Amino acid sequence: MNMLHLTLLSSFVFVPLIMLLSLLMCRGDRIKSIRTIMVSGSSVLLALSIALLILFVRERAVSEATMLFVSDIIWYAPLNIHYSVGVDGISVLMLLLSATVAFAGVFSSWNMGKEYFVWFCLLIIGAFGFFISTDLFTMFMFYETALIPMYLLVGVWGTGRKEYSAMKLALMLMGASALLLLGILGIYFTSGATSMNVVELADKNIPFEHQLWIFPLIFIGFGTLCALFPFHTWSPDGYASAPAAVSMLHAGVLKKLGAYGCFRVAVYLMPEGARELSGIFLVLAGIGVVYGAFCAVRQTDLKYINAYSSVSHCGLIMFAIMMLNATAMKGAVLQMLSHGLMAALFFAVIGMIYSRTHTRNIAEMSGLVKVMPFLSLIYIIAGLASLGLPLLSGFVAEMTIFVGSFEHADTFHRVLTIAATGSIVITAVYILRAVGKIFYGSVVNQNHLSLTDATAYDKISLLILLAGIIIIGVMPFTVTGIIRDALVPIIKNL
Repeated sequence: MNMLHLTLLSSFVFVPLIMLLSLLMCRGDRIKSIRTIMVSGSSVLLALSIALLILFVRERAVSEATMLFVSDIIWYAPLNIHYSVGVDGISVLMLLLSATVAFAGVFSSWNMGKEYFVWFCLLIIGAFGFFISTDLFTMFMFYETALIPMYLLVGVWGTGRKEYSAMKLALMLMGASALLLLGILGIYFTSGATSMNVVELADKNIPFEHQLWIFPLIFIGFGTLCALFPFHTWSPDGYASAPAAVSMLHAGVLKKLGAYGCFRVAVYLMPEGARELSGIFLVLAGIGVVYGAFCAVRQTDLKYINAYSSVSHCGLIMFAIMMLNATAMKGAVLQMLSHGLMAALFFAVIGMIYSRTHTRNIAEMSGLVKVMPFLSLIYIIAGLASLGLPLLSGFVAEMTIFVGSFEHADTFHRVLTIAATGSIVITAVYILRAVGKIFYGSVVNQNHLSLTDATAYDKISLLILLAGIIIIGVMPFTVTGIIRDALVPIIKNL
């Protein structure tokens, strides 16, 4: 059974690895072969993630283990490093999110060449490997594998100040990785553990005085990837310069690695440190929520508007995590799913608009709804999800976070919660302003009259993301039970 579990979860790494090797064996730049490889592989990954979710729900009904489908192979005995895999409800949902965004990203990159997709595959290998890993060092290795391709994907295939953005991204995330490595070693050597397995480490009692310095290392290390204020500055530039599909993966998947790491490593393994330092990180996250929204109001570039919107929404995830109660944390996971789908949809639409208009400046666009009705409709729906319209995923996630945050009866938590809710109004300002300037208006830019609307491949990419947003918004019960069960051991440790 362990071998079956190992094969099942490792398939999420092997499938994109096979895709990568198949691309390398393609002679020249045979676009049809490249598209076949990418569509086939991403379809298999999406099918695997759906099958895993179904199997997980069945297994969870009869098992109360923290992690299911666990398997373990020793990798480096002197430091007790293992290739350990297993999943809980959060990681299963993150795998499904990653597969969905990757599938949509393939269709959004329809005209890209072989070299681009090679790095694309390496990026998703790291993301999937991270979510299935239960060994801290293996998790860190896959984390780094996901970050390395970002430098080249932005620096080579990006636009604008791509070299600057790629270098800034690489330096800041590598600095965060150094903090993570120190934190991981600190956990291992101060806990007296005989392995780096997170479930085993959770049973160890890391001394409180050590938690006080290890927790900030881990939380800031992962939080930097999730745009925790003030370590977020690499994110807007990275978003703006990256190709559309890379921005989709960046916002939809990579930032969730940071949030998942905060859940699985920082809070789960160091609950006393989390409680003691929660006030500091709540203030930082709360500032990020409001600051990101205000910055988005001042932007005129479509990608920068969405980039700062993402900073605000990811700040809300960190805010909810540090509330340290079940309701807010459930909202954090819902926000991870909602933001992943919503941001990916935004960047996909923006990329399609830019490829047609060759501008991202909202002042140069007007009346696009007349020439691109489908793309206009999708952008508007994504915007409504972002500002929290009922029946869309953003409403469910944000309301759960605010209700959970308000459960704290003290003035400090409630004042921060009220301040964070103000971001909803600010979000409405920049979303409705952008929609009004870009899609409506009586005067249409004469250069845009001959533009085409979304192609069939574009629609596949957009509709699968939109479906996820609507399903979570209309039927949140499809995921809330899975999330609630996954949070039980984390809340129990707290």
